[in-house]
Amino acid sequence: MCKFPNRFRWGVRIGVLLLLFLSALWMLAMPGSSARPPLPEPSAELRDLAVRLEADVRALAEEIGERNLHWTGSLDEAADWIETRLRAAGYAPRRQSYELSGAGMSRYAGRTADNLIAELPGTERPEEIVIVGAHYDTVPGSPGANDNASGVAVLLALATKFAERPQPCTVRFVAFANEEPPFYLTRDMGSYAYARECRQRGERILAMMALDGLGKFSDQPGSQQYPVPGLQLRYPRAANFIGFVTRFRDGGLLRRALRAFREQATIPSEGAALPAFLPGVGWSDHWSFWQHGYSAFLVTDTLPFRDPHYHTPRDTPERLDFDRMARVAQGLEAVVQRLAE
Repeated sequence: MCKFPNRFRWGVRIGVLLLLFLSALWMLAMPGSSARPPLPEPSAELRDLAVRLEADVRALAEEIGERNLHWTGSLDEAADWIETRLRAAGYAPRRQSYELSGAGMSRYAGRTADNLIAELPGTERPEEIVIVGAHYDTVPGSPGANDNASGVAVLLALATKFAERPQPCTVRFVAFANEEPPFYLTRDMGSYAYARECRQRGERILAMMALDGLGKFSDQPGSQQYPVPGLQLRYPRAANFIGFVTRFRDGGLLRRALRAFREQATIPSEGAALPAFLPGVGWSDHWSFWQHGYSAFLVTDTLPFRDPHYHTPRDTPERLDFDRMARVAQGLEAVVQRLAE
């Protein structure tokens, strides 16, 4: 058996370590400069936006409350409310009603759920599509103010902002059913049913941005946790930022989005393109689009990694920071515009 000299073996080891180091730099290095505390004083427009976001979150989390197929009628009531809000913004929303297969739990087989779609046709390349999505359901027993009335509220704010501002590409705003367990990461997720329909139609989706948990912030040191040891050496220990997350292969898309966000946003932001198998990287509706060959990323406050009341009855509106949530919404306007250009 041939034996390689020690010098060669050490060269290979150093090469592997260098490759891992460069890969880590690529995964974590992000463009532009993040905003830094202290936050600037809010403008009148920002204050008005914060008021509208709070009203929408309270409508979903307090007036409707728990929203899922376990609580009879609650999912339908939420869908009706979202449809009304989209019509008020100037859209003619359509519903995609899909039949559940029972993949999450057999007792749901044959039941139906609805996704709500509002479309802003493109002015130059309407066949090219950017999707902004957020799920409107909750886990049983939770009013879901942050998870995910906050995402729906920002979705509605963006839809309203762009209603009279058509972009070169088509922009779709989609509210998804059934992201939460027992449907989570199964073909019975609303986003999975929708992405499957898009693929069957052969649609050219350039990017999908999922909004999930956008309202919980803290300046307290140690308030932010991470799914992988060592990330706290690179990222803040205070939960005062919004995160952009995707799998490694969609890093280019995420960097374009984060650059646009940082050019406009007045709130700190962080980004990472990581292996898809790591905890948290695929934990929302963007996962469904990956399964159908589309590029997608998540915008989130990181939910369980900073929110002690995630998926509990205490996920209520008074715990959210609507000023910072409004700053996130303002920054995301630039993201939608950049992706749809």
